[in-house]
Amino acid sequence: MKLITAVIQPHKLTDVKNSLASAGVTKMTVTHALGCGQQQGYDESYRGVIHEVNLLKKTVIEVGVNDDYVESTVKAIIDGAKTGNIGDGKIFVRELTDVIRIRTGERGTEAIG
Repeated sequence: MKLITAVIQPHKLTDVKNSLASAGVTKMTVTHALGCGQQQGYDESYRGVIHEVNLLKKTVIEVGVNDDYVESTVKAIIDGAKTGNIGDGKIFVRELTDVIRIRTGERGTEAIG
């Protein structure tokens, strides 16, 4: 079992969700966040005063999958999120030691579904 965490551009969320659905992955958690990477932000002017914006809007998608779905899930995220520009995001794949479905008490691969 793996936990796949993807940090993507907010405007690519619909594309990533559609790509994941095509790959058979429909369960996910989505969080809106602020962060910066290689982009390092930008400067903008408001009423003549320059403000440095170094934390940019990002969207974080977390998906717990069984080992059989790892590669197809990663590929679907890349297909949906990739623009070819700096700031497309990152994908992190981590090992899950246990998963428990609260409603039924199921554990492990049965709990992920």
